[in-house]
Amino acid sequence: MAAGPPVVFGHPAEQLAELYRSCPSRQNQVKLLLALFGQNNHLSCPRVFLYGPTGSGKSHVISSILNTLKLPHALVNCVECYTSRLLYDHILNQVAMVTPTPDNDYTNYSRCDNMNDFVKTLRTVIGDRELQEETMYIVLDKAERLREMDMNILPAFLRLGELTGCNVCVILLTEIVWEKFRAGTGVCEPLVLHFPDYTKDELLEILSLDCPAGYTKDFYMSYVNIVLSVFYMACRNLNEIRHLAVLNFPKFCEPIKKGEASEEDVHKLWRNIEPHLRKALQTVYLREVSSAQWERMQEEAAAQETLVTNIKTLTGKVNMELPFYSKFLLIAAYLASYNPARTDRRFFLKHAGRTKKTVQQMKRDERASSQLLGPKPFPLDRLMAIFYSIVEGKVAPTANIYSQISSLVTLRLMTQVGSDDQLDGSKFKCTVGLDFMRSIARTVNFDIIRYLYDFV
Repeated sequence: MAAGPPVVFGHPAEQLAELYRSCPSRQNQVKLLLALFGQNNHLSCPRVFLYGPTGSGKSHVISSILNTLKLPHALVNCVECYTSRLLYDHILNQVAMVTPTPDNDYTNYSRCDNMNDFVKTLRTVIGDRELQEETMYIVLDKAERLREMDMNILPAFLRLGELTGCNVCVILLTEIVWEKFRAGTGVCEPLVLHFPDYTKDELLEILSLDCPAGYTKDFYMSYVNIVLSVFYMACRNLNEIRHLAVLNFPKFCEPIKKGEASEEDVHKLWRNIEPHLRKALQTVYLREVSSAQWERMQEEAAAQETLVTNIKTLTGKVNMELPFYSKFLLIAAYLASYNPARTDRRFFLKHAGRTKKTVQQMKRDERASSQLLGPKPFPLDRLMAIFYSIVEGKVAPTANIYSQISSLVTLRLMTQVGSDDQLDGSKFKCTVGLDFMRSIARTVNFDIIRYLYDFV
């Protein structure tokens, strides 16, 4: 009988084999985390700090371990939960296995306005679920946002097991080093684990798993090698390189489908795809059009047409070309300007609820059309929270995203209110009209009317 993966701290070999398959090139990190966690009825490491660049597999590895081994956990994104109360509500809903739905009037498990209430409620929930003898894992993704919340949030989460008296392991996921989190004394030091960038060989191994049906693995690996030779020095983000590889593969295979080359004619295939890859290199991370739009453009446009010409065709009557993410940022800015802040959870936040009191209060409120009153200023945190809720796919909060906000301000599509030298401390307004926004939204297949409070 063939020997399977080793059994680590009592976990079944089948689960471990599935876990290793789902985390290629991250087996060492998986083994180390499993050793730290131990069996679920043992005391676990109370705080773990995972850091590394975007697309290095931090979130994927942690979610794979928790879901594959069926460990009790709560996983929240601190960009979506941009206030302490939203953070508390989101964690308690997951721990208590409560999902706000229309049937329960989008009601949360409990309302917590401060850390003291959260600790008491969490202790109660763990007791009600009879999990006192098991480890409860609380994962905080984009944990650098905790530094912008109340001063007691980060120290309290790092001592959550001690405060609740339960076996709780808090895992922080971030792109920055632990030293950036230290603020004075009294902060418990977590166990720090680094996720480095994938090497070129590791990226090749992972991307080769995406080989489409009908093609040999060797042929697809030769294509991935070409993609990495162009993009590896500029971008090592697995998600971006995978997106680019999938997007350009039909163009790579075009000479084969036309009968002009075979799978062995590597040089001819390279000459055909190289100009397209060089052009894509100029806009890496920006994603000026979505994958679906790119496919339609590749099918409908002639080989001589440029990417700009195709975007003009997509934008119709709007004589302004914007990158793909800039369009969603402008949509988010318009929604933040014309929707009351209290309606954000209703329209955008995933699995977040509102209490009955809020619903009744909204019914009592006399609506005044925001379209007549004009745009209202909004903070950057609110803009980014709405943006991450409406954009398709996962987007990392990189400098490229924030530079596109500055570009929108320069183009006078948004105006900045307040301090000019501090992006985080200032507020913004959207200056474009509804007709213009509907034209922009149509180019990305987004129904903006559904998300405007005036039209609900």
